[in-house]
Amino acid sequence: QPRAEPTPPALTRMSTTTGRSGTRAPATLKRMRTSRYAEWDERPSSTAPDGMPVSPASPQSPVRPTSLQLPRANAAERYTYYASPWAAQPQPPWFPEEGAPATFSKTRVAEYQLLDFNPQLNTSSYVNVVFEPEEDHVALMGLRVNIADQTIYPGSFRLHNDALNMVADLWHCPKPAQFDEYGCFPGAGTVGSTEACLLAGLALKFRWRAWYAKRHGLTEHQVRAVYPNLVMSTMFQACWEKMFKYMDVEPNFVVPTVGSFTLDPDEVARHVNDKTIGVVCILGNHYGGQYDPVAAIGAAIDRVNLENGWQVGIHVDAASGGFIAPFQDNVPPWDFRVPQVLSISASGHKFGESCCGTGWVVWRERTNLAEFVAINVSYLGGKAESYTLNFSRPASGVYVQLYKFLRLGKEGYRMLTNNQMATAEFIRCGLKAMLHDDKPLFKVLDHGSTNCLPVVTAMLHPDLDLPYDAIDLQHVLAERHWYVSGYKMQFHDPVTGESLPLFTDMPAGTTMFRVVVKSNLTRALAGDLLTSIGNSVQFLEQVGEGYAAMHQVEVRKSKSGAHITVC
Repeated sequence: QPRAEPTPPALTRMSTTTGRSGTRAPATLKRMRTSRYAEWDERPSSTAPDGMPVSPASPQSPVRPTSLQLPRANAAERYTYYASPWAAQPQPPWFPEEGAPATFSKTRVAEYQLLDFNPQLNTSSYVNVVFEPEEDHVALMGLRVNIADQTIYPGSFRLHNDALNMVADLWHCPKPAQFDEYGCFPGAGTVGSTEACLLAGLALKFRWRAWYAKRHGLTEHQVRAVYPNLVMSTMFQACWEKMFKYMDVEPNFVVPTVGSFTLDPDEVARHVNDKTIGVVCILGNHYGGQYDPVAAIGAAIDRVNLENGWQVGIHVDAASGGFIAPFQDNVPPWDFRVPQVLSISASGHKFGESCCGTGWVVWRERTNLAEFVAINVSYLGGKAESYTLNFSRPASGVYVQLYKFLRLGKEGYRMLTNNQMATAEFIRCGLKAMLHDDKPLFKVLDHGSTNCLPVVTAMLHPDLDLPYDAIDLQHVLAERHWYVSGYKMQFHDPVTGESLPLFTDMPAGTTMFRVVVKSNLTRALAGDLLTSIGNSVQFLEQVGEGYAAMHQVEVRKSKSGAHITVC
């Protein structure tokens, strides 16, 4: 008889039964450890001066060390990490009594990251993940600087302003009247474009509030009771849901068609009213990468304003397109060249090629706009402005951003954009060439190389009526190391909490998938991605009926509040 394997620790609390073969097998599951953490009841209550745990019932009497007692750091350093007790124990969810050696602590942190997807094979995210060694050094320099403290770090804040001026120049912002006084355009480096969008939205709200109060003869207290709205597409990003939830602004959604993915100027004009603080145009929506027609929407808004005596303006959410569109040919005006554009935001950590947590917001002017969210700070006898929602933060983002501006210049960014667009077209053509019984396997939804990000968006062709969908494809691709996001064509309504159709002409349950072509997704890697997609589809063809059965499963809520599964 072979010796029985010991029961894993996570299963020790299971009752067992004897099977026909005489072996004992797990039966009813009473309790099972479901995480890598230790149980709370295994925690030592305290530690005596000699390092031994102390019983809570008798503080003076040491208790026997449990499996979670780890040696002092100086004793552990005799071994490698993998020969030490640290490698044999889970990470308990309580604050450690004593420290570990530096190398052990670093290895434990690295173990968490080891379980992540390979970021360079993650085509779902727009965030840049590749850095030169010099760039890493620059980021570390900025990590030690609190960019909010302009008194102590005036040189670093001048770096911030120089980078801000470069961004404003790239977006054709007119030189403000107070430029010489402040030395920079009205704007700020932010923690990603979420903070930038919230700041821009607040400026629009306060600008509208002052106008609305004057128009209707309301006091400042009275106008605060009026609930304003913000017009935008259902293709909005999560940052705007925060705006609606935190800032007392109502969403006023315009639903696009699946053929456009973009705002229709005439529909925008019909949605605007005297409680509208502004219109958000998205320069590169995250689903398909298409650009809203900013100039055409500006013209439509201008007509509405003239007819009604309103002052509705545009904020351009250029989270992804702000550092792509300036380097593409034949893109219609979308930035401050459009008179109705009051502010623009972008993520520096996306196609701006900076590190994660970098964002930018620029306003057309300070007066009656940026001044609503600016906090004036005086330092070294001069003036400066603080726009951010938080205060202390590292300067790494703006440090790396300036490094990238200096490193690449317009020519380098244009070359990056050309490479990315070419790779996207290669993937797009590869998907179009895939057939299913001599019919196209995929239907491409993005706008190709015209007014679009380097993004490929497609769906399994609806005419084929396949038993699997784009989300199933995502899961199978993940087994081949590629992360490609699948989505249902629906959005979460920030007010009602409902899941509503993303488009006017496509059911909410329909799925699509998206490939973001960042600078690290080279032509060679794109070839492997297409091969993996083809192999994944072949696998889905073999097990498709199983996926069809899985999709028929409905989750219903029982009277007790628990969820039951009904097939």
